[in-house]
Amino acid sequence: MASHALVLQRPRDDRLVAGVCAGIARRMGVDPRWVRVAFAASMLLPGPQLLLYLIAWGLIPSE
Repeated sequence: MASHALVLQRPRDDRLVAGVCAGIARRMGVDPRWVRVAFAASMLLPGPQLLLYLIAWGLIPSE
């Protein structure tokens, strides 16, 4: 059985939008705020960040 921290899932309790950043933060063992800040900062750069977020929302299972 895999440890809860090693499973990539979108949590039900720590969501702001879809829980993608919170799920990634739990998997990496960091505070979700840092992942959210990094994602928000990346939105200032050109690229497919929003598209990748939507894809992750669809692919990462919910708890």
